[in-house]
Amino acid sequence: MKIDAIKRIALVANLLMLAAVVRGQYTNPVLNKDMPDPSVVRAPDGQFYVYATEGGGLCVPIYKSRDLATRWRFAGSAFNSSTRPTFIKGGNIWAPDINYINGQFVLYYSMAEWGKEWNCGIGVATSPSPRGGFVDKGKLFTSTEIGVQNSIDPCFFQDDDGKKYLFWGSFRGVWGIELSADGLALKPGAEKFQIGPNHNWMHHGTEATMIVKRKGYYYFLGSLGNCCEGANSTYRVVVSRSKDLRGPYVNKRGKKIMDVGGSYESVLSGNEFVAGPGHCSQLIIDDNGDYWMLYHGFDKTDIDAGRKLFVDKVLWDADGWPYIAGKHPSKGGAVPFFKDGELSGIADVDATQDTYTIARGGNNYYQISSPDNSAFTWELYAISGEKVKAGRAINAQDLWLNDVPVGIYVVKVRGNSGSVNQKIVKVQ
Repeated sequence: MKIDAIKRIALVANLLMLAAVVRGQYTNPVLNKDMPDPSVVRAPDGQFYVYATEGGGLCVPIYKSRDLATRWRFAGSAFNSSTRPTFIKGGNIWAPDINYINGQFVLYYSMAEWGKEWNCGIGVATSPSPRGGFVDKGKLFTSTEIGVQNSIDPCFFQDDDGKKYLFWGSFRGVWGIELSADGLALKPGAEKFQIGPNHNWMHHGTEATMIVKRKGYYYFLGSLGNCCEGANSTYRVVVSRSKDLRGPYVNKRGKKIMDVGGSYESVLSGNEFVAGPGHCSQLIIDDNGDYWMLYHGFDKTDIDAGRKLFVDKVLWDADGWPYIAGKHPSKGGAVPFFKDGELSGIADVDATQDTYTIARGGNNYYQISSPDNSAFTWELYAISGEKVKAGRAINAQDLWLNDVPVGIYVVKVRGNSGSVNQKIVKVQ
């Protein structure tokens, strides 16, 4: 019995060492998918779920990871074609902001028609699950109703007193307003207030607002520049701060950003590897007390892939101002430390406990994901047993059913992480 106990201790020690090796470092980008405007939440299951602007046939794609930096796997989409919001005719869903409020997941989103700054607005939806199934609660307001041109890019913030706020806006100014206690409506009688300037020759307007409170200061993070011009994108993350949520927000020199000539402090800008890093997520604090930021950017070695997902540690200078090391995207580093994530990482050694997933992302779209970024084979069979298509992939495989008849199919996946058979359905 004593020998068996020693063997078990040795095995646990080896597993801990293996988990440390496997999970010790990450490489940017952390997700090689088009993930514009990321927003992240940590769910009660201990996993992180990142949401992005709709695209690729998905109404707000969702991916999950245990540690923010490795093994991002497809989890679903917020909406499908029948549940997708429609309050803006011809509008697209941009810049989702995901939060966990009062025991449910609350998703704020922009709905906008490109180039039409008065034909846009902010809506809200809820779900009991972070993996999708959101029920739209409708619009909070449109640009015309709230009187703010280009009302996009929502940011939820809850202060220490429990009051809830929504911040939003773009190069026509950044604004805030108090919300109801459940966060699903504007507080009756609440009036909007402006914290960021309009974009003109005297001011530098931002978008992609994120409000963070730390050591008595409210930090107003935003993105400047051109977001979407590939290698020529000039997007970058900047910051100002205030002792009052409603402002005024100032730079390091104490200059108000709303004043003529007021400028922001740089947090992150492009380099020889990444163009247009910006639209940062909520800041996440790991179990070592370190802050982390997710953001999108163009990988200059793979521009056509779109805006991929990056993560970097946020540092704080002696005066309490945030920045990324070198003020540029890193190539990677040590994985954020989360105790629950480390324990889950040990379980990952047993493939039978963490195998392939086949997740539905929308009508006739599925994604096959590997738990360890390894290679696998996949086959699609008709219910009759006839093989319809097959292939081999590494990490993930998009599976579209648009080219097969309506009916029930079986997906078979095989690899080092085990095997999975799952029924899926092609609909009209």
